[in-house]
Amino acid sequence: MPTSLSLKTLVAAAAVAVCSVTLAQPLNVNADDTIEKLLVAHKGKRVTVKLGPNDELTGVVKTVTPHVVVLSELTGREFFDAAVDVKQVRAVIVRTRN
Repeated sequence: MPTSLSLKTLVAAAAVAVCSVTLAQPLNVNADDTIEKLLVAHKGKRVTVKLGPNDELTGVVKTVTPHVVVLSELTGREFFDAAVDVKQVRAVIVRTRN
C-alpha cells in the first residue's frame, strides 16, 4: 500500500505542477501605450524593468500608479519589494516563450 500511496502522491504533484505553469504570451503594444499601461497590463506577472545601462529589477508587478510601480518577490531578493519611479523605467521586459 505505501507504493500505491507514493504513486498517487507523485501523480497529484505532477498534475499541480502542470496546471500551475502559465503560458507565455506575446507582448502586444498599441500606438497609445505607455510604460505605465504596459506595467498595468502585466499586473500580477513577473517582469524585468530596465532602469539604466547596467541596472534592472525583476519581480512581480504588484501596484502601478502614474508615478510608481511596486515590484514584489524580487529575483535574488525574494524577501524585498521595490518602489520604482515609472519615469525611470526605460524598458519592460517580459517572457514571451516557454
